Amino acid sequence: MKSPLHQAILIFAFGASSLALAQNTEADSLRRVLRVAKTDTAKANIYNHLASQFASSNPDSTTFYADMAGSLSAKINYGFGIANAQINKGNVAIIIGKLDEALLHFKKAQRLYESLVEENPNEKSFKNGLARAFASEGIVYSQQSNYYMALENYQKALKLYEEVGQKVNISKALNNIGIVYKAQLNYPKALEYFKRAHKIQREIGEQNEAVTLTNIGVIYFETRQDQEAIQYYNQAKILFEENGNKYGLALVSNYMGDYYSKQLNFRLALDFYQKSTELYDAMQNKFGASLALYNIGKLHAGQKQYAEAMPFAQKSLAYAKEIGVLDQTYHSEKLVSDLYNFLGDPAKSLEHYKNYIAARDSITNQEMNKKFALAEMNFEYKQKEALLNEKNKRQTQFTIFAILGTILLIGLILVIYNRMQVKRRLTLQKEVAEYEQKALHLQMNPHFVFNCLGAISSFIVQNGTDSALKYLSKFSKLMRLTLEYSKGSLIPIDKEIESLRNYLELEQLRFNHKFDFTLESSDKVEFNMGLPPLLIQPFVENAILHGLVPKDGIGKIEVHFDVQNGQLLCTVTDDGIGLSESKNLKENSVTAHKSMALEITRKRLEIMESTTSKSAQIDIAERENQSGTRVTLRLPIQYIQ
Repeated sequence: MKSPLHQAILIFAFGASSLALAQNTEADSLRRVLRVAKTDTAKANIYNHLASQFASSNPDSTTFYADMAGSLSAKINYGFGIANAQINKGNVAIIIGKLDEALLHFKKAQRLYESLVEENPNEKSFKNGLARAFASEGIVYSQQSNYYMALENYQKALKLYEEVGQKVNISKALNNIGIVYKAQLNYPKALEYFKRAHKIQREIGEQNEAVTLTNIGVIYFETRQDQEAIQYYNQAKILFEENGNKYGLALVSNYMGDYYSKQLNFRLALDFYQKSTELYDAMQNKFGASLALYNIGKLHAGQKQYAEAMPFAQKSLAYAKEIGVLDQTYHSEKLVSDLYNFLGDPAKSLEHYKNYIAARDSITNQEMNKKFALAEMNFEYKQKEALLNEKNKRQTQFTIFAILGTILLIGLILVIYNRMQVKRRLTLQKEVAEYEQKALHLQMNPHFVFNCLGAISSFIVQNGTDSALKYLSKFSKLMRLTLEYSKGSLIPIDKEIESLRNYLELEQLRFNHKFDFTLESSDKVEFNMGLPPLLIQPFVENAILHGLVPKDGIGKIEVHFDVQNGQLLCTVTDDGIGLSESKNLKENSVTAHKSMALEITRKRLEIMESTTSKSAQIDIAERENQSGTRVTLRLPIQYIQ
């Protein structure tokens, strides 16, 4: 049974971390970019990039940003973002020693990437992502001592990386393949792969050079070339410290403890083992901590300090059992058994010795169990296939009779449905005409026209005719646009914006610049998209009359058009007194007008849903953490022919 003392370092999908200062600088830069990012896909990519930045130094930050990326990507159905978030979550699970959880994340990422590659086989980023998923699965299998699956996944990753020309990741895959051969005690083959990886890393200045240097040192140590080993360890330690790679520093410290223990320099050995344990505990990595604790216990036991050794051995065993690492459990059980024997407790010594034998047998039989499991799966598959064929025969007969009956039923339903649709279409057309006319009256009512003309008249007296003519022109243009498009079913969005701008400027005049406003349309809104006329203005009017006018000081109203999740999103936002305060004013005329506008709009949205067979919704709510109201309309996307 192999010793657990000299395991080589796997290179994770995120690689080695950068310098701490550079890492913080890049993270700050990404946060600044995040604040100005316009699209949700860009934000999801930045969240994933931030998550990978902290992968080896701050697992909590990685989890936070990966959750943000995954949540946002799921909201917009962005498969690439979801897959990258799963990779980041899996990396955190490895760092904290939850290998089964990590494998689940990587498997989810693999399935997503495979779908993306199938849809677009020439996209390099999708192939690179799939390679990361395979490489990450290989890491988990390697740490679980499942070397056959580890090598299979690494080879898949290496092939994909070579296809897309990713030298950095090619070197990572070569390093990890070397680790599999090292675990199988094939040291010449392992050293060959490590040196191939190191050659590429030196050529491109890759930061994972420290990892490969450590692994080369491990090979030399295990082949009893101790002086060469410590030289490579020292080089790797310096690079890990410069890069701020806590995981790599923890493992190389453990290896240096092995070296000094072999040289009988127990003080230095203990110092390096303790440093390794502290680093692993800080990262919540129970896999690495279990190994370092075992080494401390073994070091004390070698000096006949059995009582001092016991807590470390027991903690190592507890960690190994908790995370299900059979190889470490085997070694820790043996150490605990020996310590109880030296401390004069033969009963407990025997108990742990039995556990040690059971772990040894489990490791010995693991490959055989896998073969039996595979054979059993093949047998069950053939049985299920036979049952499925028989079931399909019966189902085919039933389907033939069902189809004949269904055809007759569908024919009858179609006749009834067509008659109902004709009647419904005529009714809807009538309702559309009626409610659009009501909305027209609601928007351009005589009271509004009178107030606008009165304001313009006052402006002429106060400021002269030249300035007033500008506003009269806007008023006439507003009237012309309103009348021109009020009879049609759709108005172009740019014309709607133009109409709203004229209306808001007139209201600014009317209320002596009581408010400012902005009108925006995102790049996703296409030039030939339209929306029903006279749908937005009533809510703009309500925002002014019931939100901004009663407010002390200058207010602001924002109207924004966007496309999200296959819908046209229209929002009207103000920083006025809000819904609750407006209701408290108990102005009956205002309340009646607002209720009428909302009732008509809801009815128009119902009609829109019926005619387009797509969702049309409205939401009115107070703004969070500040005063004001936001009206959100989610409409079907319609194009003007």
